[in-house]
Amino acid sequence: MKYYLIAGEASGDLHASNLMRSLKKRDKEADFRFFGGDLMREQGGVLVKHYREMAFMGLIPVVMNLKTILKNMDLCKRDIAQYKPDAVILTDYPGFNLKIAQYVKTRLKLPVFYYISPKVWAWKEYRVKSFKKYVDEMLCILPFEVDFFKKHRYEVHYVGNPTVDAIADRPHRNETFNDFVLENHLPDKPIIALLAGSRQREISQNLPAMLEAVEGFPDYQPVIAGAPGIDPDFYGSFVENKGVRVVFNQTYRILAQSSAAMVTSGTATLETALLNVPQVVCYKTAFPKLSYWGFKHLLHTPYISLVNLICGKEVVKELFAKLFSSGAIRNELQSLLSNKPYRDNMLQNYRVMQDMLGMPGASDHAAEIVVGKLTTRTI
Repeated sequence: MKYYLIAGEASGDLHASNLMRSLKKRDKEADFRFFGGDLMREQGGVLVKHYREMAFMGLIPVVMNLKTILKNMDLCKRDIAQYKPDAVILTDYPGFNLKIAQYVKTRLKLPVFYYISPKVWAWKEYRVKSFKKYVDEMLCILPFEVDFFKKHRYEVHYVGNPTVDAIADRPHRNETFNDFVLENHLPDKPIIALLAGSRQREISQNLPAMLEAVEGFPDYQPVIAGAPGIDPDFYGSFVENKGVRVVFNQTYRILAQSSAAMVTSGTATLETALLNVPQVVCYKTAFPKLSYWGFKHLLHTPYISLVNLICGKEVVKELFAKLFSSGAIRNELQSLLSNKPYRDNMLQNYRVMQDMLGMPGASDHAAEIVVGKLTTRTI
């Protein structure tokens, strides 16, 4: 069968490429055409447009590049119509993908699958109406999304979480602490991991306070997980004369050997929990009081970290906006490292969360649904 896939950013490229690999296991004649990236290209098929030419984030970049965005959308529509796929598979990237879904369903009458739902439970809940009209099957990766969509009378599938797969398949998963510190020329001291974000602005906002907080723990060594794509020299101004190491391309290895972690919000909080590392979530914002007010009154979610969202309660402390300070981070680290009942309770909640997420195999489960629906013509 012929599949047209659309991913508009790096994470979408990763997840869509894994889905393509799983589709090939179940459909030996699978043929792909896609908007995506290098990882998808490695799975075969034709890359029509690279996500680097599409990834405009934020209001001002979108407005400034509106002509390019509309041009890309027209190209995508024409290309799908010419390719005549058996199905269109969308991955996150809602601003673009929902417009494509509408076109594909109303004009081309083709089956539409959505792998990895946009976070409409946090904001833009009105988009659920578009999903119900234009998306035949929603394949979700967060268990609470099933109940969220059920409130809107929209039946969706929970297929598992790709981060569970990534953690299960990670290299070096059996290495010892000694193996890790020896290979990276680190002291033989317990580690506190610092995950300060993936973009320069995030790192600039969060890392100074993290470094200040960790100064109160001389028996531990802080290790910064260097973000992919960030020049090592960028970290220099933050760690100069502090005796702090930055280690690149080894985030899972760092976490697996850490006693505790300071983590900005995002998938990293989930990765940290899956590796059973007690953590404090910390995220600095501009206009902290206003940001906190906006979170409490404008967003439709009680938490910013995936761990707490999945568990439906506060498992890890969230120090963001007006709650963010080096002192507050230091106090929470003290509890994580010295208060055994507090630490054990967090680890127990991690185990509950892991049971909720289920076993590895998200892309396999998603592919099974896609192929099954198409071959039995139940879509």
